[in-house]
Amino acid sequence: MNINIICIGKLKEKYWQSAIQEYIKRLGPYCNIKIVELKESRLPSNASLLDERKVVETEGDKILEKICENDYTIALEIEGKMFSSLDFAQKIEKVAFEKSTIDFIIGGSLGLSEKVGKRADLCLSFGRITFPHQLARVVLVEQIYRAFKINNNEKYHK
Repeated sequence: MNINIICIGKLKEKYWQSAIQEYIKRLGPYCNIKIVELKESRLPSNASLLDERKVVETEGDKILEKICENDYTIALEIEGKMFSSLDFAQKIEKVAFEKSTIDFIIGGSLGLSEKVGKRADLCLSFGRITFPHQLARVVLVEQIYRAFKINNNEKYHK
């Protein structure tokens, strides 16, 4: 199984980088995981709503360029479907029988474009609260790791 995490922006703080690297190491026996960081678009200091929409569309186009036609795509969206860890693991297992690659999408600070939402096979939510994008990435990678542990009937803390 191949997993791509396509995200806007870079992890700047070392503690976020360390957390991601630890989970990538742990995921090694289960899947090939790649993080694709795309350049964040900058808004002018006096940005209008039109400027914000333009940034969202530009970032969305960058994201869509990285998705292969046959990949299963999961976009992280606050209004998406919520799963328990067990349900998430079952979803990953089901998709693995149908597709060889899952692309997870994390948008920029202004969210995802409508085009990205329409392309997604599933919109996933970690709840109705907003996470910083760096934390959302760590939570996502941890949940992917947890899913593989569950699917392999291996012990993992609760």
